[in-house]
Amino acid sequence: MFDIQTELKKLPDCPGCYLHKDAFGQIIYVGKAVSLKNRVRQYFQSPKNQPPKVRRMVKDIAEFEYITCGSEMEALILECNLIKKHKPKYNILLRDDKTYPYIKVTLGEEYPRILKTRRIVNDGSKYFGPYADAGAVNTIIDLLNSAYSLKRCSATDFGPNFSPCLNYHIHQCRGICRGDVSKDEYAKAVEKAVDFLQGRNNDLLHIFREKMKNAAEAMEFEQAATYRDNIEAIKAITEKQRVVLQHPEDLDIVLLSAGLSGAHAVLFTVREGKLSGRESFFLGDIHEEKREAVVAEFIKQYYFANVMIPKEILVTKLPDDAELLAQWLSDQRGSKVTLLAPARGEKRALLELVRKDVDEMVKDLDERAKRQMEKEQAVKSGLADVFGTELAEKIHRVEAYDISNINGVDSVGGMVVFLDGRPFKKAYRRFKIKTVEGADDTGSLQEVLFRRFREAINGNPGFVDLPDLILMDGGLGQVHAAQAVLNALKLDIPVAGMAKDDKHRTRALIYQDEETPLKPHPQLFAYVGAVQEEVHRFAIEYHRKLRGKELTRSVLDGIPGIGEKRKLALLSELGSVDAIKAATVYELSEVPGMNLRAAESVHKYFADKQDS
Repeated sequence: MFDIQTELKKLPDCPGCYLHKDAFGQIIYVGKAVSLKNRVRQYFQSPKNQPPKVRRMVKDIAEFEYITCGSEMEALILECNLIKKHKPKYNILLRDDKTYPYIKVTLGEEYPRILKTRRIVNDGSKYFGPYADAGAVNTIIDLLNSAYSLKRCSATDFGPNFSPCLNYHIHQCRGICRGDVSKDEYAKAVEKAVDFLQGRNNDLLHIFREKMKNAAEAMEFEQAATYRDNIEAIKAITEKQRVVLQHPEDLDIVLLSAGLSGAHAVLFTVREGKLSGRESFFLGDIHEEKREAVVAEFIKQYYFANVMIPKEILVTKLPDDAELLAQWLSDQRGSKVTLLAPARGEKRALLELVRKDVDEMVKDLDERAKRQMEKEQAVKSGLADVFGTELAEKIHRVEAYDISNINGVDSVGGMVVFLDGRPFKKAYRRFKIKTVEGADDTGSLQEVLFRRFREAINGNPGFVDLPDLILMDGGLGQVHAAQAVLNALKLDIPVAGMAKDDKHRTRALIYQDEETPLKPHPQLFAYVGAVQEEVHRFAIEYHRKLRGKELTRSVLDGIPGIGEKRKLALLSELGSVDAIKAATVYELSEVPGMNLRAAESVHKYFADKQDS
């Protein structure tokens, strides 16, 4: 038995990280401290001066662990690692888990390439970004490769038997492998591409204007239209970047916003003196937190994730550990990074400029949040009519289940989760039915429910959060079947059935053997209908995926060089195995993920089968 007061006495007076855990052994908070003894003890002293969020957390703490470190810097690095690994629920977490893409110019290679990447590696390459619009990144890379005919393949050994790729044959590559271009000539082309990425776009516009003119003169109007679209794309990309600094500096700006919609950290990127991007990260409710402390937490999490760190980061107010944070950022970057809260001058004006942008963003988000809250209130009112006011107020997490099969073959179950009225896709789960034979939906649902809640009882992190309400895709029989499983596992969770009309739409909820029509509650009707459609979609997609694998396994699996991804890409792009058989090498090579060698392999495979 873990005795907190006894363990508090054992804490050392040194830097380190502490990990608070709940009764299930799940890590619910990670923090760092200059003195573990002093910091951890603070949580268990009088709660009067603690914010409500901390009081809630302390109630959930069943035990804690600590890891000693040699310095506060070591503790900061370890804290970042632990938060990234465990994602504790009481830490401020970046809800937007995306790592935004960069454009990478591989200057460390003999013949540099231009690539999209989501990781910054110290390999001699030059990075541009990040870009919130991944589609724009793909467009830029395609335009640069097309305009300057740059190398796209990863090959480095061009022996006498090396076969040029498709790009060479369609005049989209300079033919390095054939010795058709000198290193100096190629380097000049790369330099021009880098110029564009640094904001100088005149050369690229000139290239495509010439191509458009030549195509039009040759009466190749379709090709001329493509070049015209390229010109418009270049203008659209560059016009988004406004000059905000007199000198071509690189810096980031981190601002915090809070409103009805919750809190957001907003990151602006300035590259070569131009405002090049804005990213927003949802942080949840931070009303009880010190704002500069939240900014510090954001900076640690964001810049820990293999992103490009500029020389300067602007904030409204410096956090308490600004010096330590700047030193950590400098170590990450490999050169000095300044954390600055400008009080006057050009950079203060820049802060105020982007603050106006953030205020507009918050205003828009708050209007949406208000509409959403009104919908949620209407749903709550409807739920109160079905379940009673007391239970309706407690309903935050709703789980729904459905079964999908064809005559009992490849039977699967789907579980979807709605959190405060919205799909929570990270918590969705799929199940292959293992113990039930044939088309027995009720038995299959019971198996799914038993497996799901057994995992929760066993403390599996992916299942440990229990629902406040279970919705079954069916009537009274499904509700009773679900209740039997819960009774056997000694779980007390409300279960309701979604009774459907002849158009397969949910018309009523069945709870405690009583049916409540949804027609008088349009918002609840829409919500329950959305849940029913989502669980049906999720289950049937999984079933189709398994059936698709089964159907294509024997036909395409024997082709050399064609793995699961290429197989799915071929089927997705061409539609059927017959279409793949009939396709030319060129058509096959145009499928995303395919190259000339793979296309020839597919073509030869079916040609050989036809001849045999």
